[in-house]
Amino acid sequence: MQTLKVSLVQGATRWHDAPANRDYYGALVRSVAGQSDLIVLPETFLSGFSNDTRSAAEGMDGEGVAWMRALAAEVGAVVTGSLAIRDGDKVYNRLIWARPDGSFAQYDKRHLFRMAGEHTRYGGGSERLLVELKGWRILPQVCYDLRFPVWLRNRRLASATGGMDYDLSLFVANWPAPRRQPWRTLLRARAIENLAYVIGVNRVGTDGNDLPYAGDSAVIDAVGEPLVELGTQEQVVTVTLDPAPLLAHRERFPAWMDADEFALDIR
Repeated sequence: MQTLKVSLVQGATRWHDAPANRDYYGALVRSVAGQSDLIVLPETFLSGFSNDTRSAAEGMDGEGVAWMRALAAEVGAVVTGSLAIRDGDKVYNRLIWARPDGSFAQYDKRHLFRMAGEHTRYGGGSERLLVELKGWRILPQVCYDLRFPVWLRNRRLASATGGMDYDLSLFVANWPAPRRQPWRTLLRARAIENLAYVIGVNRVGTDGNDLPYAGDSAVIDAVGEPLVELGTQEQVVTVTLDPAPLLAHRERFPAWMDADEFALDIR
């Protein structure tokens, strides 16, 4: 595992305006070109968190995915965030992991936010995505997934360099300001219980439903301490993650040895 430079892009997403968001977020991403290995954008950053899937959704061959792949190649870093993607007869809140070599991976949000009716309009995923970058095993997730610790459980994996299933989990989000305390608390809880770094990237501003967003994007270490906490305004911040403190903590505090065994039944 090498040191990993991660840029958090906390922006004010334009409502239902993909071209404007490509221009806006493209400029923010380019501001850290050559300075980062991984650049993280918010959830549904080209549209805002909207249930109007007919107007927001593109196919995998649409401009959104192509733009992310081209941008990753341009800045020489992985670029990730989620989009509303139409796939067959369903629409998914799909995280795209775009690599600079043009390849990409994808993860469909597993837990759909029923309080906003997301579960009635979007399809849900059934498989976790694990990706590797500079020796780090990374678990990308989307917003509401943060509330479900069984889905996120980290386990011992002897074949991995860091000794665990993953070393870093990241959450791209549109998490409204009235629930900012659960957001901040759960990021810390997921880091502590899983012996891993956690990154959360949220948006700011007010959306088309008049919901305010307070940002609060953060990088949390494995003991729940913030390495950086962003405010309530547009910010782009780059943090260098060092694997040494993480591996040392796992060695002296191997709580994974006492974890309960279980199997997931995905339905």
